[in-house]
Amino acid sequence: MISKNNLKNQDVITPEYDSNGRLVRKIRSFVLREGRLTKGQELAIEQFWSLYGITYKESRIDFKNLFKNDNEVVLEIGFGMGSSLVQMALENPNKNFIGIEVHKPGVGSCIKQIEENNVKNLKVICHDAVEVLNSMIDDKSIDKFQIFFPDPWHKAKHHKRRIIQQAFVQLLLRKLKEGGTIHLATDWENYSEHMLEVLSSFKILRNLSQTNDFIERPNERPLTKFENRGIKLGHKVFDIKFQKSYKEL
Repeated sequence: MISKNNLKNQDVITPEYDSNGRLVRKIRSFVLREGRLTKGQELAIEQFWSLYGITYKESRIDFKNLFKNDNEVVLEIGFGMGSSLVQMALENPNKNFIGIEVHKPGVGSCIKQIEENNVKNLKVICHDAVEVLNSMIDDKSIDKFQIFFPDPWHKAKHHKRRIIQQAFVQLLLRKLKEGGTIHLATDWENYSEHMLEVLSSFKILRNLSQTNDFIERPNERPLTKFENRGIKLGHKVFDIKFQKSYKEL
């Protein structure tokens, strides 16, 4: 298994309401298992958060003002240590990238890499993705969502904790532009089948695979050392990509 188990998880996948319709328990996109920050990661956050970080608050992000352009916006949920996200931003200077991660060592690592590589088109948020989407992201404002190697929660009794669920995808669809895409990747076949089933259940989404299942890893998704090591060990990786219809169904 090559999934980053301690980085991207979902605690609850269905919100609960009382008799008056008030939210009792929030959907969360993770289970926080905090690791220790290295000195370099801690220093990166202290010195460069004001340049590359977006502090969570209940107000919408103005992407045009944030990036000083009208380029399309790619939002990655759970970027781990940030290496592949930084590489994507470097290779795609005409796109804007937002990364959401709750794991502070990962956030520190990503910010450190952003500064070292002088990346101008990437910002990071250290907060629960569901709350960020609900409070900070306008509807129909994101061109692409990407979630790579989320925790598979491989035991059947834990499948309900998987981040890719009906309620979560419905939230992504609200924030996704017409014609926008959702790109997922996992190294767990059972989870890949679950992902495919969930996304296929939405009529507004079209599978971009010619065989109506998985796609070859696109060049836009960097092959990380972590993933490459798993492939050499015989682990298969599944990429899934769906596009939102230009017409609401």
